[in-house]
Amino acid sequence: MDLRCAGLAWGARIGQGWGVSPSSLGELLDRFEENFRARGELGASVSVWWRGEELLSVGRGWCDKERSRPWNSEVLVPVYSATKGPAAATLLMALDDRGLGPETPVCEVWPLFPVAEASFGDLLSHQCGLAALDRRASLWDHAEVVASIEAQVPAWRPGAAHGYHPRTFGALVEEPVRRLTGRTLGEAWWERIAAPLGLDFWIGLPEKEWPRVARLYPGKAAAEDLQSGFYREFSSEGTLTRRAFSSPRGLHSVQEMNDPKAWSAALPALGGVGTARALAKFYQAAIGAIQSPLSEQVRSALAGLRVSGEDRVLIQPTAFACGCQLDPLDESGRKAREIYGPSPRAFGHPGAGGSHAMGDPDSGVSFAYVMNQMELGVMPGAKSLGLVAALFA
Repeated sequence: MDLRCAGLAWGARIGQGWGVSPSSLGELLDRFEENFRARGELGASVSVWWRGEELLSVGRGWCDKERSRPWNSEVLVPVYSATKGPAAATLLMALDDRGLGPETPVCEVWPLFPVAEASFGDLLSHQCGLAALDRRASLWDHAEVVASIEAQVPAWRPGAAHGYHPRTFGALVEEPVRRLTGRTLGEAWWERIAAPLGLDFWIGLPEKEWPRVARLYPGKAAAEDLQSGFYREFSSEGTLTRRAFSSPRGLHSVQEMNDPKAWSAALPALGGVGTARALAKFYQAAIGAIQSPLSEQVRSALAGLRVSGEDRVLIQPTAFACGCQLDPLDESGRKAREIYGPSPRAFGHPGAGGSHAMGDPDSGVSFAYVMNQMELGVMPGAKSLGLVAALFA
């Protein structure tokens, strides 16, 4: 079926009142094409699901600037922090399997965790004040990072503040999974969630899949980007923002992310590799739109707001559930932005450079977008935000 016709058929099925118009997929495809014409897109995929049905999965462009390998919807690509949603689900599953959950104290599983009063919900919603480490540790050495975390004095306590943990989040979720399951988080992800759902998404990519990975290209800074509060802090030596994005050390360049070492390292904060279809289907499971291994408790934790307000690392308002983001609300209760569409209950997680994935329990829609020509930024940029806006127009 022609994709524009598919969009009209979908709109006719769901009708009015869902916040999605009959022409939404057609408009989304127009925006997708416009990204190639006007926004420097090189290769990209987008996937849309609704109530258990994949409505759209399209990929086009090139896997490299030499245009030696065409892009399609089966191409794999690193997605940086869009890995955090699947990683959080894996920890929540490991807890649930033991009869534990978000309110369980972290110290029950990890006795030397340095925030004695913290729950797993606090840990997963960036409230433990462990975004930056004083003791140097290598991202590639899990034991070394864990020792640095255990020695760290928290920058704040749960309930006092929150701030995004861009890199330490990986060890913070990996260590409890290892203690609970005896396996790495990447192994547990595959066995408990990815394989049962048939998801083409890995946290620790096997060698046989390496030929499918597209090459990433870094974004360039625009003048307006560099004037934002985040980039002023990020560019200033010694700030919490700069320290949070530089510890643990290692894997700081996009070039390093093109190395199979990064794909196979199974880094839960930023090392996931997969397709848009896999991420969109994961969020179908997360909103309960398809049968999956995710229990109601796990789904509730991924979606349920735990903290909202000024983020001490991202220097802007953010809102977090357990491992996923929501759009923050303003004083009137309206969304301050619509990264996740119009529903206040929609949630997901972006990745540095532009990858983006989300689920909306109100409409039953899930969405994911991945690409290889990155934009500058830790939050979604014009390319993905245009797609989300079209989807819910």
